[in-house]
Amino acid sequence: MNWLVILNIVVLIAIIGLLLYMQRKHVSFTKRVFTGLGLGIVLGAALQWIYGNGSETLAETTAWYNIVGRGYISFLMMIVVPLVMVSIIQAITNLEKSTQLGKMAGWIIGILIVTTMVAALIGVGAATIFDLNAEEITVGEAEQARADALEERYATDVEAVSTPQRILNFIPSNIFLDMTGQRSTSVIAVVIFSIFVGVAVLGLRRKNPEQAETFTKMVNAVYGVVMRIVTLVLRLTPYGILALMANTVATTDFAGILQLGKFVLASYLALGVMFIIQLVLVGVFGINPINYVRKVFPVLSFAFTSRSSAGTIPLNISAQKNALGVEEGVANMSASFGATMGQNGCAGIYPAMLAVMIAPTVGIDPLTWDFLIPLVLIIGFSSFGIAGVGGGATFAALIVLSSMGLPVGLAGLLISIEAFIDMGRTALNVNGSMVSGTLTSRILGNFNTKIFNDKTAIEEAKSM
Repeated sequence: MNWLVILNIVVLIAIIGLLLYMQRKHVSFTKRVFTGLGLGIVLGAALQWIYGNGSETLAETTAWYNIVGRGYISFLMMIVVPLVMVSIIQAITNLEKSTQLGKMAGWIIGILIVTTMVAALIGVGAATIFDLNAEEITVGEAEQARADALEERYATDVEAVSTPQRILNFIPSNIFLDMTGQRSTSVIAVVIFSIFVGVAVLGLRRKNPEQAETFTKMVNAVYGVVMRIVTLVLRLTPYGILALMANTVATTDFAGILQLGKFVLASYLALGVMFIIQLVLVGVFGINPINYVRKVFPVLSFAFTSRSSAGTIPLNISAQKNALGVEEGVANMSASFGATMGQNGCAGIYPAMLAVMIAPTVGIDPLTWDFLIPLVLIIGFSSFGIAGVGGGATFAALIVLSSMGLPVGLAGLLISIEAFIDMGRTALNVNGSMVSGTLTSRILGNFNTKIFNDKTAIEEAKSM
C-alpha cells in the first residue's frame, strides 16, 4: 500500500469523524445523510481528478472504501430475509380476516405492474424522441466481449427456461435455501412462505387460540429484536452513502457517458417523466407530493448510490411506516414485492428503450400496434422475479428482447454507462414500490395522515 492510498483512507476517516461529530451534536438524520452524500460526491470527484479513472492508486483506494460502502450494503442484505419474514407474519396475524390480505396484495401487485407498463410506454417515447438506433453505438473490445457474454447467458439462463418454469421458480421448495438468497426469486419465495405461516396462524386462532397466542407472542418478540437490529444498521446510513458515492463518482466513466450521451439523456428524461407520473398518482389520491418527496428522499439517495433495490428494503419499510404513515403490513409487503417485481426503471423503461432501438435493425417498425401491444404486455408479465440488485435490468432486457424475437447483444454494448444509468433506474424502482405501498394504504383506509403531515416524523424515527 503506497502513501497516497493511506492519505486517501485518512481523508475518508476524517469525514466519517465529522459525521460522528454531527451525530453527537444531535444534527438530524436527514441532514447527516445529505452531508454524507454531498461530501461523497466532492471526494469522488477529487479522487478522479487527481489520479484519473483506471489508475492503480484509485483502484486500491476504492477497494478500501468498499469496506465502508459495500460493507453497509452487506449489513442491509443481512437483515432483509429476517425482516421480510417476521414482519409479514406479524402483519398477517394482526389482520382480523384473511380476505384483507388478498386485497392488500392485489392492490400492491396491480399498481406495480400497471406502472411498469406505463413506464414501458415512456421508454418507447424517449427512444423515439431522441431517434435512438442500435447501429449508432460504437463497438469496442470490452463492449463486444460483454455482448458475446450476454448471448451465452441468454442461451443458458433465458432460452433454456420456459415461462411456466419461471412462474414455478416463485414457489419455495426449500425455504432454507431461499433464506440464503441464492435465487433471484428468493425474496418472493420468502414472502410466499411467510404468507402461508401467517394465514396458518389465523386458522389456528379459530381452532386453538392458546397455541396461536403463544406463537404470536414469539413472533412479536423476534420482531422486536429484528427491528432493533434494523435500527442499529440504519445508524450507519450516512457513512455508507458517503463511501458509496465517493466510489461511484471516482470510478464513473465520464468519457463513455459523453460518447453515449444521447442514450444517457433519453434514459434520464424517461426516468424523470416516470417519477413525475408517480408523484401525480400520489397527488390524485390526496397526498401532498412535495411532502412525500421530502420524506422519501433519503431512501432514494441510498438507492441511487447503492444500485440495490433489495438492499434498500429495510430503509424502504422504515420510511413508509415512520415517515409516510403507511400501515405496517402494507409497507412490509410493498417493499418486498417492489424489490422483485414491477420495477419501473429496470424492468419497464430500459427493456422498452432497447427494443425500440433494435427493432429497425431487423426490419421491424417499433411504432406499430403489432409491436407495441405485445411489448408492453411482455414487459408487464416478465417483470416478475427480476432480482433487485445490480444486473437485474440486463436480465429483464434479455427476457423481453428474446420474447420479442430480437437480438440480445445490444445490452452488452452499453457497458460503459451501465452503472451510471442503473443508479437512476434503481431510485425509480424503489420509489415505485413506496408509491404502491402509499396508494394501497390510502385505498384500504389505514393510511396515517397524522404521521404523514408531521414534518419531524422521519427525524424522530431515525435520530438514533
